[in-house]
Amino acid sequence: MENEASDSSNKEPSSFKLLVSFPSGLSPSQVSVQFSHAYDRIPHSDLTLENTISQIWEQRSVQNKSLFNGNKFRYGGQVLQTGGEPDNEPHVCLRLGLTDYRTFVGTNLSPLWERFLVPSEDDSVLCQHTSSPLGNGAVVETIDNKILVLQRSNNVGEFPGYFVFPGGHPEPQEIGITSHQYVKELTESINAKVSQEMFDSIVREVVEEIGVPALSLSIPTFIGISRRDLNVRPAAFFFIKCNLDSKEVQQFYSSAQDGYESTQLYTVPMIELENMASKMPGCHRGGFALYKLMVGTRKVT
Repeated sequence: MENEASDSSNKEPSSFKLLVSFPSGLSPSQVSVQFSHAYDRIPHSDLTLENTISQIWEQRSVQNKSLFNGNKFRYGGQVLQTGGEPDNEPHVCLRLGLTDYRTFVGTNLSPLWERFLVPSEDDSVLCQHTSSPLGNGAVVETIDNKILVLQRSNNVGEFPGYFVFPGGHPEPQEIGITSHQYVKELTESINAKVSQEMFDSIVREVVEEIGVPALSLSIPTFIGISRRDLNVRPAAFFFIKCNLDSKEVQQFYSSAQDGYESTQLYTVPMIELENMASKMPGCHRGGFALYKLMVGTRKVT
């Protein structure tokens, strides 16, 4: 396993791929979800490789007693739609399955993660054997046009010391999902709840990690999904406007609920963020790329 770990060192931590982008931003009414077991992870045919998932989890659990195996939404792709009545707006339907943190640690974060990949031009096939939980991130812009960036602490499992946007994961348990065992007649309402959780969860993350009141934040707009090349880690990104200035935000940060996850909050202009981007994990650097596309669209219009 140690030898395999060195094989993935050729992947730059900050490299990424944009899976889908919406420079004009999508409102909650333009984002829907299809939640189905069809988008769950497919176990690998190599049973020896499959067995490493539980082995790695046991090893990590011994090293870190605070590890918790919670359910997550698994990213299984999306379907883009244009046109439609009455307002001709673009629309995206996210395809989501169910996974958990244990499988994420044992596949995407495994030293053997590249062995779980399938060579393919189709991204959904490429990652069919990985957990690939859908993370989220928010590019938050203050009223004085600064962007909020956190420096991760040493208490986090991934990329300690790196710069990131506030974020985390949409959470199945927040809307009562523990498995796919729900009544089929409720599928439509479940999909609507999961779609709403995509937007609710990113507001929660900003409030918990930055400390600002939810009422100071605009309704998030969905700007796309990026994926880190290292560990094929996907994350949905949103743009949020905050009606506080930089100094006010810093004051709230001092009492943030999840402040232990970060050591410092930076409020920076675009040009300064450009200089920080090289020390961002790829999925977050991709989030910055999505924001720049949005800014470019605003300038054109």
